[in-house]
Amino acid sequence: MSDPVRSPARTRATTLTDVATLAGVSVGTASKALSGNGRMRPETRQRVLDAVQALDFRPNPQAQSLHTGRSWTVGLMTTDGIGRFSTPVLLGAEDALGAGKISVLLCDTRGDQIREQHHLGNLMDRRVDGIIVTGRRTDPRPPLTGVREIPVVYALSPSTDPADTSVVSDERHGCQLAVDYLLGSGRTRIAHVTGPAHHAAASDRARFTTGLLQQASLELSTGRVHFGDWSEAWGRRAADAVLRAAPDTDAIFCGNDQIARGVTDTLRERGVPVPEQVAVVGYDNWDTMTLAARPPLTTIDVDLVEIGRIAALRLLEAIDTNPSPGLHQVPCRLVVRESA
Repeated sequence: MSDPVRSPARTRATTLTDVATLAGVSVGTASKALSGNGRMRPETRQRVLDAVQALDFRPNPQAQSLHTGRSWTVGLMTTDGIGRFSTPVLLGAEDALGAGKISVLLCDTRGDQIREQHHLGNLMDRRVDGIIVTGRRTDPRPPLTGVREIPVVYALSPSTDPADTSVVSDERHGCQLAVDYLLGSGRTRIAHVTGPAHHAAASDRARFTTGLLQQASLELSTGRVHFGDWSEAWGRRAADAVLRAAPDTDAIFCGNDQIARGVTDTLRERGVPVPEQVAVVGYDNWDTMTLAARPPLTTIDVDLVEIGRIAALRLLEAIDTNPSPGLHQVPCRLVVRESA
């Protein structure tokens, strides 16, 4: 019996030809096996991968780029400098892109148009294969200009152009989960406290909440939506206003977790037991707020990681010349804790 094939001692860098020779395939087949393109027997692909491991082969990114016409990088542009919303979106995008060994270049525009154009120019110079655009709000934003033929997908903050591909949270579904849960637990006097009326997240959640209650032949307990700030301070003030206007309120659905935490603070200070007398539901599932609240908040999770993952998958499809234009909505999740 002959000895098994062993990789010879070398001082030069391993090449794709070495991999092909050890695997017993052509260079073209080895290239297709590594790029994931082309059809071949699973055992053939495995032989190539085994050879890569045995030879400790590292593909040359520049050579791959010249061969395929791709840079194997995508840009992620965000206006969320704090990272509260963009970080989970980025993690979800990397989960999807990492499987294809694609690198992500993160650019923070800070909501400034000049900075956005500067970052866009840098991404174009780097010949990225595509761009994901995200932000800290759900308000629609103008599409990028000057991107030529590079695919772009908008995540969380949709493009104002319906022909673009946008991946967003299903706000109606989130409100439906909250309202159904409160109604199912016997609550019928529900107040709604939320952020600024000119923010899409606040206006959409208020509209959906009001409509869902009307479908159940109910009205908001105070007769109106309480618009304000996305802050705990506003939640504390709003809770006082709700208790004055409608003392028999038995649930408060809040537009975000910061407001909800402020609401629970005031209810506790006023001696109103939560959730025995008044149930409280937040929105966003921000652990910093939900777990620190007393009691911990029941809330709606908008699944930012999944939004990022789906956005990345839509971008990969567009890069492969199979775009999916239009609005793609990601369902929310109800996270039950002790406040409701």
